[in-house]
Amino acid sequence: MYHLLLVRYGEISLKGRNRKMFEDLLARNIRSALQGISIRSISRTFGRMYIDTDNWQEAAQRLQRVFGIVSLSPVLRADLDIEAIKEAAVKVVADASPRTFKVETRRPNKSFPLNSPELNQALGGHVLRSLPGLTVDVHSPDVVLNVEVRDEGAYLYCKVIPGLGGLPAGVSGKGLLLLSGGIDSPVAGFLALKRGVAVEGLHFYSYPFTTERSKEKVIELGRILGQYTGTGTFPLWICHFTEVQKAIQKAPFPNLRITIMRRFMMRIGAELARKQNALALITGESLGQVASQTMESIFTINEVTNIPIYRPLIGMDKSEIVDIARQIGTYETSILPYEDCCTVFVPRNPATRPTVAQALEAESHLDVAGLVAEAVANTEYIEVRA
Repeated sequence: MYHLLLVRYGEISLKGRNRKMFEDLLARNIRSALQGISIRSISRTFGRMYIDTDNWQEAAQRLQRVFGIVSLSPVLRADLDIEAIKEAAVKVVADASPRTFKVETRRPNKSFPLNSPELNQALGGHVLRSLPGLTVDVHSPDVVLNVEVRDEGAYLYCKVIPGLGGLPAGVSGKGLLLLSGGIDSPVAGFLALKRGVAVEGLHFYSYPFTTERSKEKVIELGRILGQYTGTGTFPLWICHFTEVQKAIQKAPFPNLRITIMRRFMMRIGAELARKQNALALITGESLGQVASQTMESIFTINEVTNIPIYRPLIGMDKSEIVDIARQIGTYETSILPYEDCCTVFVPRNPATRPTVAQALEAESHLDVAGLVAEAVANTEYIEVRA
């Protein structure tokens, strides 16, 4: 019965003169998400898009993973004639099979002869007469028959499918996600995508201290995140980090190993971001969760770079992060028991309040610039398909 899928977006409609740019990017991401589905057309009105397709169910399922979409509805279009709208109203309500209903009408087309209350009354009465056993409940109905009377026709629907909201991925510039393979960093990437960031991943790989399976695990996380990027792909950089970690192992002050390792990661990430025109680094840090995430540790780690570092999870506790990981589909992959470079060389008593002076003293025994340059040179690129 339904050949039109109504796409609603929220924040984008408030962007004023920039709205067209946001809408164009959302339309691009929608077309990318719907590849392989027969689409006759995608049309726009203010705050709305309409997708003409014979497979609205699969289209809606895919578009639930596209940022910028607030909600979706399969709609029935009727001509601007009261009898045609009545006939469509009966079909839409009958398809929902409710016991109770009410009608809510919006009338952007002010030239239509009936106003909203009059349309509510006319359509509600006709549906009641046409579907025996149905009753009106204006307070808590089983379904709401929504009617939008626009210049090009009337659109009727009962079903509202929630979307992810946010901004179209890519509209806010590029960011580089430090993707460890744990629970937190994929969630941080997801939340950055929600604010319109074009996210690329950077994983630090320490073979043979970590196995090939740990790398495959991160690639699988990239496949999952690729469902939300708007392009169907997830750009992933694999930095061969073994020589850096071996050097850190030989340096004094073993309690500072995690701090020094994170400072190297920031340096390498910042250099790769500069080469790839990324405007920020993104991490999965949550304040106080582990030794490297105290305020003192974060301050000392930040000291090595002036590139912005986004921490979307900074105020969340672990249970909140896990809930999001489950919702977006990364949790089961993240908990696979394959160690990453952050867990291999954890000291017995890691420093929780390291200072910049202490970090600089430890790094004075290392060829910092040479190790960073070698790690950046030994970084490989993988385009992971969702």
